Amino acid sequence: MDKKLLDILACPVCKGPLIYWKEKNELVCKADRLAYPVKDDIPVMLEEEARVIPAEEDI
Repeated sequence: MDKKLLDILACPVCKGPLIYWKEKNELVCKADRLAYPVKDDIPVMLEEEARVIPAEEDI
């Protein structure tokens, strides 16, 4: 994930910062516990496409 792109992207729900999880190829919002997929190097920043991160999974 390009650092410059990551710096300008924000969570579409809360407008908070995102963290890139390389292992899962996801952009994660800690505040909302949502993980947005990255498909073909393109972040899918749609709330309905996001995976809810369960409470037992560490962020």
